[in-house]
Amino acid sequence: MQKTNLNTKDAWSAVLGEIETQISRPNFLTWLKQSELLKTDDKSGVATVSLPNNFAREWVKNRYHKLILGSLRNLDGSIKKINYVVVSSSQPVSLKKQKNVFKPSSSLIDTQTDPKTNLNPRYKLDSYVVGQSNELAHAAAHAVIKHVGKRYNPLFIYGKVGLGKTHLIQAIGNEITKTYNNNVHVLYVTSEKFINDVVWAIRNRRMEDTKKKYRNIDVLIIDDIQFIGGKTATEQEFFHTFNALYEQNKQIILSSDRPPAAIPTLEERLRSRFEGGMVADISYPDYETRLAILKNKVVANAWNVEEKILETIATKVQNNIRELEGVINRVMFYQEFKNEKINDKRLEKIIGETTLPSSKKISADFVINTVAEFFELSVADLTKRSRKREIVEPRQICMYILRDTLKLSYPHIGEQLGKRDHTTAIHACEKITKAINNDSGLNQKVMLIKERLYK
Repeated sequence: MQKTNLNTKDAWSAVLGEIETQISRPNFLTWLKQSELLKTDDKSGVATVSLPNNFAREWVKNRYHKLILGSLRNLDGSIKKINYVVVSSSQPVSLKKQKNVFKPSSSLIDTQTDPKTNLNPRYKLDSYVVGQSNELAHAAAHAVIKHVGKRYNPLFIYGKVGLGKTHLIQAIGNEITKTYNNNVHVLYVTSEKFINDVVWAIRNRRMEDTKKKYRNIDVLIIDDIQFIGGKTATEQEFFHTFNALYEQNKQIILSSDRPPAAIPTLEERLRSRFEGGMVADISYPDYETRLAILKNKVVANAWNVEEKILETIATKVQNNIRELEGVINRVMFYQEFKNEKINDKRLEKIIGETTLPSSKKISADFVINTVAEFFELSVADLTKRSRKREIVEPRQICMYILRDTLKLSYPHIGEQLGKRDHTTAIHACEKITKAINNDSGLNQKVMLIKERLYK
């Protein structure tokens, strides 16, 4: 293959252009944006590629070497090997000389929100690490940005606490604002803020002001929409706001800790509208994604952390991105502020201090209270003699979880839930066991309750 007549800058631009189509954009921006092709040696067939720090060098070398080598060889067939080196973009500052100026991860520092949109500028798509756990939600986000109000409307993103929902939905808002040069009016609020606005409007007879605020916008983003369930006036106002925006092809983006079908007190007409768009989940990140998130934080803050430490954190902290950030911040605190070497024992202690236990001793009372709270019922509701469907299903689910999680006997389960006969418990457990395999909504409810038990 003949050598293409390109200088190193043009050659590297061509290589990056090819690689960018083969990996996710956030990963491309995180690991390759600051890379450069320094030189190529025709005699030895060695190309020298620079990265800004050791972590980026190791990550690119281990993950993207084949892609880079293949792309370079397409331009210059004489290249046989790549040498990865670290070239800092600025003169490095010795951390040892600044022991008392440790700064936590930039992702944990609140910057001033935009008063017009309520968006926090630190939430960006470029810094959102994509993996199997969130790739559907991420892809839907890009589609919404490209086709505001026309593709995936509403966009409903759900997942447990600390998995990145707020980051993603605010990043969508920030990206829309930037892409359309502030010509698309975006508004982000929490459900609590929306509820408070409705209550204020009712008390002060200023409902028209609230309607104007929420309907004269192009993109409405509401976080934790599940909390409007059961609040009649709020649901009614949001229903009409939803319709007004939707009919004008205005974009609606919602987040929740559960899918629409699992919000127990939500009006059916709202549930139907939520499910009429794109419903995308964000699940627990896999090991590779957790490690990428940690490395992303380290690179962004120019920290010096051993690879082994990051791998241990990624292995042991599995259920919450915020906990990942908390652990790595505490590691840096001990390492830099206290000048303490992080050995295995210290790391175990840091993880134990920062994270919630993945398992704990669960009592029958705790299960019953958790189920009641999930369905927004009282414990008395679960144990009383009621045949209402809104009571019977939660009670049967509670019996199933008591059996499945605690392995309680049927007589004991019946005793715990209103002193019922053991045959009632048997019937409930068998019914849920059978239905759970065919009813995705029921299965989701059970999984969400179990997650709460081990939260």
